[in-house]
Amino acid sequence: MKPDISVVIPTFRRPEPLAAAIESVLAQKGAACEILVVDDCPQGSAEAVVRRYADRGVAYWRSPAPTGGRPAIVRNHGFRRASADIIHFLDDDDLAPEGYYAEALKVFAQRPDIGVVFGKVEPFGEMDVSAERDFFDAAFRRARKYSGMGPKLGLSAAMFFQRTLLICSAGMVRRSCVEAIGGFDPEPSLAEDVDFFARAIRHSGACVLDRTSIHYRIGPSLMRLPDRQPLIESSYRAIHSRYRREHGAVDFFALKTFAKILDRLHAYA
Repeated sequence: MKPDISVVIPTFRRPEPLAAAIESVLAQKGAACEILVVDDCPQGSAEAVVRRYADRGVAYWRSPAPTGGRPAIVRNHGFRRASADIIHFLDDDDLAPEGYYAEALKVFAQRPDIGVVFGKVEPFGEMDVSAERDFFDAAFRRARKYSGMGPKLGLSAAMFFQRTLLICSAGMVRRSCVEAIGGFDPEPSLAEDVDFFARAIRHSGACVLDRTSIHYRIGPSLMRLPDRQPLIESSYRAIHSRYRREHGAVDFFALKTFAKILDRLHAYA
C-alpha cells in the first residue's frame, strides 16, 4: 500500500539521535509512513541502527559517494527513492512531535493549492537553548503575520531576504513541488534548507500551522561558530544569484523591496 508520507533522513555518525528520530516517526498516529535512511558515512555507521527497524518500514541506503557534509545531495538521493505524495526531510537528530503528521495530512487534503506545511520550531538540548527559542518564537510570529498576506508572497520574501522562518525538519512538502523546483540545490555551502523552502514556497505556497512542527536538537554545531558569517554570506549570494537567473532582476528587486517593507511593518507592529 502506498504510504501517506515518505520520511527522508540523511545521517552521518549519529546512531543514538538517529534511533530517537526514527522512533518519533514510528510513534505517529493517523499517518502511514515509509522511512528512508540515507547514510553519508563511508563505514555505514547507521546500518546497525536501521537493521533494528527493518520490519517496521524503515529502509537503509548508503550514499553512492560520501559528500563531505553536503546534506542537500544526500536528501536528493533519498527523495528519488521516496514513493509518497508528501515528503518530510527529517534531520537525524531532530524529533517529529506527537500528532504532527496527521494534522499536516489534513491540511494538505484541505488545501490542494499549497505545497508546503510548517509550524513552530521548538529547540531542545543539553545546553542553554534560550537564544534559539527566542529566535524561533520571533520567526513563528513573523510567519503567522506574513501568511495573512497569502500563501506565497510574504512568506517567500521573508525566506529569501530576512532571517529564516524555519529549518529543514520543520516543513513538509508535496512531492510534485519538490520535483517542480528540482529538489535541493547543492551549491550553497550553508542554508541549503532555507533555499529549498524559499523556492518551494515561492512556487507552491505554504500553510503555517499554529502548533509545533519539530523538536529541533541544539548542540555544538557550525551555526554556533563565531566565524560562520562569511559562509552564510557566501551561501546567500548563491541563493540570490539563482533567484535572479530564474525570475529576472525586476522580480528579484521587487521581492527584496517587499521584504524590507515587511521588516519595517513588523518592527512597528
